[in-house]
Amino acid sequence: MENVKAMHFDEKELKPASGMAVLVLTTLLLIAAVILAVYGAVLLERGGNFKFGIALCVGGGIYASLIGWLPYLGLKILKPNEALVLTLFGKYYGTIKREGFFFVNPFVTGVNPAAGVSTASSATMDQPKSALSIGGINLSGASFSAISKKISLKVSTLSNDKQKINDQLGNPIVIGIVVVWKVINPTKAVFNVDNYKEYLSIQCDSALRNIVRLYPYDTYGNDNEKTLRGSSQEIALKLKDEIQSKVEIAGIEVDEARITHLAYAPEIAAAMLQRQQASAVIDARQMIVEGAVGMVELALAKLNANNIVTLDDERKAAMVSNLMVVLCGNRDAQPVINSGSIY
Repeated sequence: MENVKAMHFDEKELKPASGMAVLVLTTLLLIAAVILAVYGAVLLERGGNFKFGIALCVGGGIYASLIGWLPYLGLKILKPNEALVLTLFGKYYGTIKREGFFFVNPFVTGVNPAAGVSTASSATMDQPKSALSIGGINLSGASFSAISKKISLKVSTLSNDKQKINDQLGNPIVIGIVVVWKVINPTKAVFNVDNYKEYLSIQCDSALRNIVRLYPYDTYGNDNEKTLRGSSQEIALKLKDEIQSKVEIAGIEVDEARITHLAYAPEIAAAMLQRQQASAVIDARQMIVEGAVGMVELALAKLNANNIVTLDDERKAAMVSNLMVVLCGNRDAQPVINSGSIY
C-alpha cells in the first residue's frame, strides 16, 4: 500500500493555440491544394508545361489526401467543467482544463479508462457492454455515439447497491449510502488507478463496512452511546473522512456521504421489532409505576393531614395494594361498594 500511495504525477496544464485559426487556415490550404491539382490536370489536358502540370497534380493531390487533413485531428472542444488528459506515443503530454476550441499536436491521444462507465449504481458497472461495438463506438439501434475521452469535473453522485453488514453487536443490517464527489486532479484519476469510477465505488463499499462494524444499529437504555440510527450526522462525517483518505490517490474529492437506507436484515427484523416493542412496553410500565407510587403517597399524605380516617399499618398496606392494582392495571377497575365497616 505504501508503494501505491507513493505514485505521483505532476499535472502539466496545457495552454493550446486557438482551434478556430487552425481550422480556417487548414481549410483554406486544402481548398488551395485541390484547386492547384485541378489546375495542373487542366494544363496537362491542354498540352501545357508537362512537368509543371505533373508537379501541381501530384503535389496538390498528396497534400489534400495525406497531409492536409492531419491538423483536423488536433482540434479539441471542451465544455465548462471538463478536462482532457493527453498522451503522445505512450508518454504523458499534458492536461487541458479550460473550456473552448483548441488545437494540439495531432498525434496526441486522449486517455480516460473510465469512459462509458456510469456511477449511478454499482449494478450498472456489472452489466455487460453492448455486444455490437466497432472501434470504441457503441451501436444502439439507429444511433451512433463515440465514447468521449473527456473527464468531467462536475459534482457527481454515487449510489451503490444496499449491503448486508454486521454491526458492532453482530446483528446483520441492510444499509445503503450516497456519495457526492468530483474529480479535482484528472492526471491522478487517469494514471494512478485503473478506473477511477470503479475504484471509488469499491472504496465506498470498503469504508462503509469499516465504519458500520464500529457502531451498533441501536441501543436500549443507553442514550449516550453513538448508534447508526441515532447518530447519523456523526456517522456521515466519519464515513466521508474514511472514503476521502482512500480516494486521495485517484485525485477525487468527496463532498458528502449520507446514509440513504438503514434497516435490520429480513431474517432478524421480526425479532428486533418484538424487542423494540418489549422495550417500549417496559419504559411505559416504568413510567406508570412511578406515577402510581407518587399518587399513592399523595393520597396517604392527604388522608393523614386532614384526619379524614386513621389507618393502621395493615389497612394502609391493603389500601396501597388496591390503589396500585387500580392505577397499574391494563383494564379499568370494577368498583365494589362496601356498606359495612371497613373492619
